[in-house]
Amino acid sequence: MIQSINELQDDIIEEFGVFDDWVDKYSLLIDKGNTLPPLDEKHKTESNLIEGCQSRVWLHAEYKEGRLFFEGESDAVIVRGIVALLIDVLSGHTPQEILDAELYFIDKTGLKQHITPIRSNGLTSMIKQMRMYALAYKASGK
Repeated sequence: MIQSINELQDDIIEEFGVFDDWVDKYSLLIDKGNTLPPLDEKHKTESNLIEGCQSRVWLHAEYKEGRLFFEGESDAVIVRGIVALLIDVLSGHTPQEILDAELYFIDKTGLKQHITPIRSNGLTSMIKQMRMYALAYKASGK
């Protein structure tokens, strides 16, 4: 059974909650990023590049059987971890679920407070792009 977006967020909050020190939390974030499979070179296109990120971030979406599946990559280790978290939470859900999701794990893990303002802008851009994919696929009525 597919976990809901909120269940997935709660799992991440619990995982990060094990650590008090942000050095350990950054280490966990880097480990998350290392679990991302490399993005196929054919998806590393200008159109998949997220604007507003200091580092290079690519995000690719596929729509299968009413659900969106995301793949992504970044050339920065912390950002790659953030990409992995977003993919963990949103991938495999319907466009409507993605559009309705309140991504509270970002605040509850302390992530938002512990990343630079530039990375925070990039995070917002990544979420916006994932929601744009959801909106586009919802509107297409596929």
